[in-house]
Amino acid sequence: MYLFPRNRRRLAPLLRAVIEIAFIIFLFYSNLLMGQFTHEGGHGRTLAQALYNIFTGTNLLIGLIAALVGYMTVEYLRRKL
Repeated sequence: MYLFPRNRRRLAPLLRAVIEIAFIIFLFYSNLLMGQFTHEGGHGRTLAQALYNIFTGTNLLIGLIAALVGYMTVEYLRRKL
């Protein structure tokens, strides 16, 4: 019964990191999706076509790298301030 709160405390930083990185990736893909519609004016483009164009391996790698750099920057600033 007493082991559960200790495990939760130990997992809290990891869970926070996963949530923050996932949120950064969400913002990245949201930005890409909006760019797909504004780039071509959105005429004749469906949501399925736009999603197909943005979910690529390259975009995933860029998103993960950007999310990790963003997370490390925020953690650095959080500890310094």
